[in-house]
Amino acid sequence: MRRELSRLIAGQIFLHACMAGMRMATPLLALKQGYSAVAVGALLSLFALTQVFIAVPAGRYTDRVGLRKPVFGAVAAAALGALLSALWPVFPMLCVSALATGGATGVAVIALQRHVGRLASDPAELKTAFSWLSIGPAVSNFLGPVLAGLLIDHAGSQPSDVWGFRAAFALMALLPLATWLILRRVHEPSRQQTESVKGPHGALQLLREPMMRRLLMVNWLMSSCWDVHTFVVPILGHERDFSASVIGTILGAFAVAAAVIRMCLPWIGRHWHEYQIVTVAMLSTGVLFGLYPFMPSPWAMGACSVLLGLVLGSVQPMIMSTLHQITPEHRQGEALGLRLMSINASSVLMPSLFGAVGAVAGVSPVFWVVGASVGLGSRMAWHLRPPGRAGRH
Repeated sequence: MRRELSRLIAGQIFLHACMAGMRMATPLLALKQGYSAVAVGALLSLFALTQVFIAVPAGRYTDRVGLRKPVFGAVAAAALGALLSALWPVFPMLCVSALATGGATGVAVIALQRHVGRLASDPAELKTAFSWLSIGPAVSNFLGPVLAGLLIDHAGSQPSDVWGFRAAFALMALLPLATWLILRRVHEPSRQQTESVKGPHGALQLLREPMMRRLLMVNWLMSSCWDVHTFVVPILGHERDFSASVIGTILGAFAVAAAVIRMCLPWIGRHWHEYQIVTVAMLSTGVLFGLYPFMPSPWAMGACSVLLGLVLGSVQPMIMSTLHQITPEHRQGEALGLRLMSINASSVLMPSLFGAVGAVAGVSPVFWVVGASVGLGSRMAWHLRPPGRAGRH
């Protein structure tokens, strides 16, 4: 299992780094070209738009065919999407690239998470497996923005000219090809294991379960915090005249902290249950979001970014472990798709809303409103206990 898991993590890193780098570079180019915070928010929302429509069908597709075909299709879409912006770095093409790289990453995530869930044999292995798998996006969120920021600042004839952006987009287009090289020989279960059991496949049937509804709401609140951080840091950095490298490093520090905490989660998970970890994370996030607008310098923002990375990085593996415990095996791909659709449906609207509020009232109210919502939502996380777990310690 360890060798297979290592291969899956490595493949995920390069594909996700493509999207993470594009998500940092495209709003900076849009701001440089004179577009408003509202337009930048709309651009960022497009990274989630494709996933709203394809997540559930992609989940059902992975239930039928397994890992390889969805991932290789995602590799092709991500590479092409980034290449288009390298060739034509104009706002409409940035939007196309956002749709392509965001959708590709969503499909790959569903296939990888479903595959990893089937490698584990009990809840303890689930927590361990998803803790290690979740290191992939954390590393990617460091690798993609930092590489893109360095190229933007240094590949052109002067810092942040269009040739620097072209070089960054070109590199992002190459990263998914490494995913293809790593995962092309991954072991697939037999067709009997990957085919779904015949029966009703309505998403509403899954939503009738109280635990599923609670899990989706908690996951949505915490994913909104990632959206806020990703959206606001480039805008704050631009307002304060930080360079692209500094902005990328602040985002990268968040990603490194998320990776560090995820490496510690197998040990933490032996002493704490999933619902306890998520509850503490939600309360801590509420406090940090209240403080973040008062961080004036790159060092202060970086410190707050590290703390947020430690807190938010602990949540997703616990959510995934819980989801696999409360969902029938033959519908896990569909449940993963439903989860991804629910958080990305809000991600399509939230950046635009953040942009509108930021343009009118500044970015501080965005932090405070989201932080208060997450803190109040911690009560739901406390009740997020799979059957048979309430009395254990």
